[in-house]
Amino acid sequence: MDVSRPLRSDVQKKTAHASEQDRPDVKARREAWFESQLDLDPERLVFIDETWTTTNMARKCGREQKGERLRASVPHGHWKTTTFIGGLRCDRMTAPMVLDGPVNGQ
Repeated sequence: MDVSRPLRSDVQKKTAHASEQDRPDVKARREAWFESQLDLDPERLVFIDETWTTTNMARKCGREQKGERLRASVPHGHWKTTTFIGGLRCDRMTAPMVLDGPVNGQ
């Protein structure tokens, strides 16, 4: 069942931003910050990135005919989450780290 609608050329996605950005003092600080970025050396920048995967591969939702119960078999056991964190540079990845479990605190 296709429920998509045709694209309309007169509709655009709304982009929200904090109203504080319109204040003169905040606007001046933001402009100074943007201008200072021109002095940054891309070779020295490191961005910390995190991703994860889990062994819980079962779907939580599904569809069935009206009045019918959806039944599905799923594996039973302990779900495990593995987290991967690394430093991204413009030419390589550095300091990769794999954690057994989610990153949810200190």
